[in-house]
Amino acid sequence: MDFLSRFILIFFLCPGVCLTVEVRQSPSDIITKPGDKVQVFCSHNETDYRQMFWYQRSPGDTAMKLIGYLRYNDATMEETYKGLFNITGKLGGDEKKNGSLNLQSVEASDSAVYFCAVLFDIKRQCCANYEAYFGQGTKLTVLENDLEVTPPTNVKILPPSPNECRNQKDKKRKKTLVCVASGFYPDHVEVLWKTNGKEAKDGVATDSAAKRVDKFYRITSRLRVPAEDYNTASNTFTCIVSFFDGEKKILREASINGTQGISFWSIEI
Repeated sequence: MDFLSRFILIFFLCPGVCLTVEVRQSPSDIITKPGDKVQVFCSHNETDYRQMFWYQRSPGDTAMKLIGYLRYNDATMEETYKGLFNITGKLGGDEKKNGSLNLQSVEASDSAVYFCAVLFDIKRQCCANYEAYFGQGTKLTVLENDLEVTPPTNVKILPPSPNECRNQKDKKRKKTLVCVASGFYPDHVEVLWKTNGKEAKDGVATDSAAKRVDKFYRITSRLRVPAEDYNTASNTFTCIVSFFDGEKKILREASINGTQGISFWSIEI
């Protein structure tokens, strides 16, 4: 049997080998009060992926803890989460697969990022392994009793240091702009940069997580640009901070024009 014939045979015997499963998880953010009920949804369209796992990643942790899983229509919970959380859904049949994680009465310790993952039900002998496919995660914050939702009270761009050295990798002169957003609670924020109105992706480095300072949070993001771009007064660099307040996103922006001063304004959407 030649190579092409063997490839075609394997393809038809193992149609899931190169399959990529799109897992949809919603909502992406939840801000709620102690005692409320919370529900996170997960779905996909692949017939043979009939196991759905739910995980919790607490603030400051890199590891994820298994909450429980759904196989077909039967849920199994880890002992730690029994009575506090439950999992429901339908993964049988040929229709769209849906599941949900349900938190009965949340408290501050439940604040975390929750992930669903789906897995093929039974391994086929011709296939070595099956990957688990994850949703994008749901960030849940249960508000502390003495704090209210507060968007960033200050966003500013710090200009580059005049003594900044050449980039050691490409030996080109660079300038680093630093955006600092502070005074917000909780930490449901995203930061992006624009150069002359177009999103900048190269040279952007943002803190992996906002840092707690007393009752509020701050986050820092850096944009590294060629020195000649920063030294061109007509160029405008903008830092945009998107804050989710539980219902909508609020934008805070700071801009700097070349070597000139900083302007600041805020927009609600």
